[in-house]
Amino acid sequence: MKLLLPCLLATTALLWNSPAATAQKANSELRIAFGSCNRHDLPQPLWDDIAGDKPNVWIWLGDNIYGDSDDPAVLRAKYTAEFNQPGYRQLREQGTTIIGTWDDHDYGRNDGDKHYPFKAQNQQLALDFLQEPAESPRRKQEGIYAAYSYQVGHKKVKVILLDDRYFQDPIHRDAALVYQPNPTGDILGEAQWQWLQEQLTNSDADAHIIGSGIQFLPQEHRFEKWANFPAARQRFLSLLASTKAKGVLLISGDRHIGEMSKAPVPGLSYPLYEVTSSGLTHPATQNTGEPNQYRVGPLVNQKHYALFQFRAKRRKLLVTASLRGDDGKVFYSEEIVVNP
Repeated sequence: MKLLLPCLLATTALLWNSPAATAQKANSELRIAFGSCNRHDLPQPLWDDIAGDKPNVWIWLGDNIYGDSDDPAVLRAKYTAEFNQPGYRQLREQGTTIIGTWDDHDYGRNDGDKHYPFKAQNQQLALDFLQEPAESPRRKQEGIYAAYSYQVGHKKVKVILLDDRYFQDPIHRDAALVYQPNPTGDILGEAQWQWLQEQLTNSDADAHIIGSGIQFLPQEHRFEKWANFPAARQRFLSLLASTKAKGVLLISGDRHIGEMSKAPVPGLSYPLYEVTSSGLTHPATQNTGEPNQYRVGPLVNQKHYALFQFRAKRRKLLVTASLRGDDGKVFYSEEIVVNP
């Protein structure tokens, strides 16, 4: 089912068929911005700041709209409203490549899992919003996962976006609204696991950004997270180690907060960073602090987005990772040597 958007969609969709849409020209810096948790009917004051950063790429990390409906007409209307939002239009028109994945609210149902009956229908609507070409493999596969490569100087950055909904096993909340772990449950499904292994094993990239709607590293909070599926989380971390993937950076959304986490992973020769950016329109301002043994820097409970600024310097690949807000505010920034 196709999303009916203005002729601007047809025009900009042509950009997806050009090489520039999947690989930036070699230059001295690569800027990748990302965020999540965005309501089309709330004020969206961050788009001018995002556009002002001149990102080469914008990544939607899920809850890109709050669809929460089985009715495709409802989802289509919300996607159309967001697509036509003036600030978001400005970002597209200045040449920023748009890519993304989804989470439960744009999947169609809060906490939706593999049993959601409208997932195939809603996948096509999400891909329409992302301006995915009609002939794209993402139109034919089960799940919205995809990978992209970008150049920065003589280095290559690969972005791997996962689908954490289409194949996810069920979990349940108890009476206190705490999600109970599913010890043997899976998130990705075997086809996506095999695809991810191939993306890492056969990669010539110097850095790998791996994105998921829900958080990978934090374990202590009571909400959705990879840690609710401990076997899947361990499989993911073990895969990073066994494939010897270079320069992995994790990105996630969902939580209506921003934070950076840093954790050691057995078998991985460098610490693993995760940047969570969630709260483009409605952050959890009441969340003034929750436990996360891996957090570095502050918990951000104001509207924000995140930015990676990659720079190739001699043999090294460096990235400045920052959580940023309205009017140029920088809540936290850290420089990481991605590939020594």
